[in-house]
Amino acid sequence: MLVITRRINESIIIDGCIEVVVAAITKEGVRIGVSAPREMEVHRREVFEAIAEANRQATVKSTADAASALLRAKLRKKAMIGLASKKSAEGL
Repeated sequence: MLVITRRINESIIIDGCIEVVVAAITKEGVRIGVSAPREMEVHRREVFEAIAEANRQATVKSTADAASALLRAKLRKKAMIGLASKKSAEGL
């Protein structure tokens, strides 16, 4: 981790396109401003982690849903084959 000392209105540049500025220093904490390209997402860590967890849950749910649908399709196919075999046997 890079640790840099900055004063109010001083900034750092990241990757040539992101600027982080110290906006204020109070008893409650440090206020920072972030300038970044629109296509780049900028989140507080707790928001980022909540989004990541929601994405993980959605992936798990969609994977489980896909697996359930596949299993149901296979069971229906087996049931149809079983019915066809039973009808064929009854016809003999």
